[in-house]
Amino acid sequence: MYFFVELKKASKRMTCHKRYKIQKKVREHHRKLRKEAKKRGHKKPRKDLGVPNSAPFKEALLREAELRKQRLEELKQQQKLDRQKEQEKKRKLDTNSGVEPSNVEPVKEEFGQCNAKNKAKSGKQNPKKLYCQELKKVIEASDVVLEVLDARDPLGCRCPQVEEAIVQGGQKKLVLVLNKSDLIPKENLENWLNYLKEELPTVVFKASTNPKGKGKMTKVKRRAAPFKSEVCIGKEGLWKLLRGFQETLGKAIQVGVIGFPNVGKSSIINSLKQERICIVGVSMGLTRNMQVIPLDKQITIMDCPSFIVSPFNSPTALALRSPASIEVLKPVEAASAILSQADKRQVVLKFTVPDFKNSLEFFTLLAQRRGLHQKGGSPNVDVAAKLLWSEWTGGSLGYYCHPPASWTLSPHFNESIVMDMKWGFNLEELEKNNSHSIKAIRSPRLASSILFKSSGLTNGITEEKDIPEELPKQKERKQEVGDDYEDMDNDQESVDEETNEKSSGMSPAKEAWEVLHDESQTDEQSARCYVLDKMTEEEDDAYDFSTDYV
Repeated sequence: MYFFVELKKASKRMTCHKRYKIQKKVREHHRKLRKEAKKRGHKKPRKDLGVPNSAPFKEALLREAELRKQRLEELKQQQKLDRQKEQEKKRKLDTNSGVEPSNVEPVKEEFGQCNAKNKAKSGKQNPKKLYCQELKKVIEASDVVLEVLDARDPLGCRCPQVEEAIVQGGQKKLVLVLNKSDLIPKENLENWLNYLKEELPTVVFKASTNPKGKGKMTKVKRRAAPFKSEVCIGKEGLWKLLRGFQETLGKAIQVGVIGFPNVGKSSIINSLKQERICIVGVSMGLTRNMQVIPLDKQITIMDCPSFIVSPFNSPTALALRSPASIEVLKPVEAASAILSQADKRQVVLKFTVPDFKNSLEFFTLLAQRRGLHQKGGSPNVDVAAKLLWSEWTGGSLGYYCHPPASWTLSPHFNESIVMDMKWGFNLEELEKNNSHSIKAIRSPRLASSILFKSSGLTNGITEEKDIPEELPKQKERKQEVGDDYEDMDNDQESVDEETNEKSSGMSPAKEAWEVLHDESQTDEQSARCYVLDKMTEEEDDAYDFSTDYV
């Protein structure tokens, strides 16, 4: 017979001499590590230098990084709410002790199906419908509505559908604000002011911008950051206009700020408040919800999302006014539509390229001039088209449009409506303030600006039923982007909310710089070309079109 004896595990006991010897060795090792760390000293974290100003297509890169970060934040918030709902349902299931083990699995399956349906609904929800709802809320709650216009194309920034909705809303006042007045010549600004004030009260304005924080997105915090920026022009005139109307009305008023994307609505509010209270940036459509900001005890101002551009507008209007134009249309098509309405001779001088026959040749020459090449060395036409589009829709390029030769009343207005809109405002004082603002503005010369042919009034959408459904290609793109962000978010589920806020508050310069390295392999050449373009800008200011250009 065989007997199996279970062996005992080896004992971990040791002599005191051996144990003390090990402890001594460990102490010596730790002391040695501390000594080496002390010799090396404390290393400071490397500062994020961001994208240099000499880099090509900087604004486009920063715009893409901001949009990417904003989508990521929205996805994080949505997934956080979904997780909270899951935890609440799980707690309810745990408290229900009468549920048998066999019934637990079906309940979990039903819960998973409901969660999937909720995610699908949130993904299918069109944000444009939410924008229409927010716009209606602002118009209904406002006593005075400020329609912000880009001074470079004031007629193209007016929306007849929204103005008609304001007129039908009752006793509401509509005031036009000519923002970005420093980007057009003074003569052209005076002509537009004389044209627009025949119909509605018009204020000349130049919002403050922060050059240090340019291209970075700021969040609303408990304590607002001090607003250190350039001088704001037209603030006193707008303040006096609103204050005089409030005194005439004899009660507190609410002021709504509306307009197309990237006309400077949030920047005007920040300038009036003298704080970074609203999100601003180079990208279009950063404002997603209505925001109420009290200016003082009697005046409250409201920020709202941008107008939704109708797809039945001209290609030029879609390229300039729609934030998704560069995604829906091809970059070359969107930029070509803009280029077709610009003066060819002035474009050649502004971008310092040779004469061209068509838009494709211009983008090829611009890519060669800026050093934008693909892997094989051929010019990157798509990146050059995006560069032109970003500069034209941004706030750096100076171009201007001529007002119509003869003034005609808009079809959605009549003489009685025009008189009602002007009632309650001190127009004489407004005219004096506008003339003072025009003198204070440092405007560019005609030689350094590009003449642009306006496409007229831009049609918008105010009703949710009129919003067209998204194309299948757009849905596929959004789903791909959403899947990428979900994978990124799953890796960070264990991170607290505070760490998420810190990471989202960082500048998008790192992301933009990575994109810059991926898209272009000749950064040094592009930087040199970009510097040459900046050097030639001063020469363009002194150029006279009466001389011959060879």
